[in-house]
Amino acid sequence: MEKADAAKSRNLLELVERMLVYKFSSYSRQDLEAMFGLTEWQQTRFYQEVKEETELETKLKTIPRLLNEGLTVEQIARIFELGTSN
Repeated sequence: MEKADAAKSRNLLELVERMLVYKFSSYSRQDLEAMFGLTEWQQTRFYQEVKEETELETKLKTIPRLLNEGLTVEQIARIFELGTSN
């Protein structure tokens, strides 16, 4: 029962987050911090997820460039602190 309640709470929170993001998409981060008192914006799950997605997208765009510059897969993996499948 507790797992179901936790899942419902998580789903509700995600729905509210989505609604807020869409509703306030034109506001800057500073505006949202002021409106909602989010002094610890970087600690929110939303911020962390967006940051992770952005970092991954940046890495994926950078890897082909590094390969074109002559770096090996192993060098790139070391730079990005990734493992290789070797």
